[in-house]
Amino acid sequence: MAQITPAQQLFDLSGEVVLVTGASSGLGRRFARVLAAHGAKVVAAARRVDRLAELAGEQEGIAPLALDVTAPEGFSAALEEAERHFGPLTLLVNNAGIASGKRILDTAEEEWAAVQRTNVEAVWHLSRAFAGRLIARQSPGAIINIASLVAEKVGVSSAAYAVSKAAVLHMTKAQALEWARHGIRVNAICPGFIASEMTDGYLSSPAGQDMISRIPQRRAGDPSDLDGVILLLASSRASGFMTGAALRVDGGHALA
Repeated sequence: MAQITPAQQLFDLSGEVVLVTGASSGLGRRFARVLAAHGAKVVAAARRVDRLAELAGEQEGIAPLALDVTAPEGFSAALEEAERHFGPLTLLVNNAGIASGKRILDTAEEEWAAVQRTNVEAVWHLSRAFAGRLIARQSPGAIINIASLVAEKVGVSSAAYAVSKAAVLHMTKAQALEWARHGIRVNAICPGFIASEMTDGYLSSPAGQDMISRIPQRRAGDPSDLDGVILLLASSRASGFMTGAALRVDGGHALA
């Protein structure tokens, strides 16, 4: 029987080099800070480079990277640049995403396309580029895709977003199945409604307050509520036998 690993070692990410997309605000910014605080070297990527520079200045072990996830033709060069900071990448957190609050008949073609391009196609193309690099050098690694509660529990006014996150959930399983033999673990986090720049307006509205009243824990989530799950999936010691999993963090919302 294996020795018991102390928690401090179980979640020690020393030696991990992580790329986090959408890291200029919200959950991405929190993920970057939490991973760096546990020993990982983090390349924080987004379009708002000024915010990334501020983040890197606040905490050691974080470097900024300008990245537009809707421009996959630039992914190869971006990964090369990312690895110039701290060496070969071992973990990708596909966090970048945009929301849509309209019903199907009210969603313009351009809005539908923008949501799928950012939330689905970016995950597809960046994961392929990242996994290809790991496979070429025969190195293990991991991918964490940020899906959503609405991937399984669709609402009446977020169809484009829900469809995109359902695609991410299924993509996670396909990636996990194909790349397990290469030592690449792929898992997903499905947050419920978490306070952030993207959700604050809705959560403070009457509709948002009504929704919160129906969550079994009677509250929206805080970004810190995801600290434990991101560390779990990032650590090969803690989740080395996990791949293709989707962990829901929603205060029981899916049960309501």
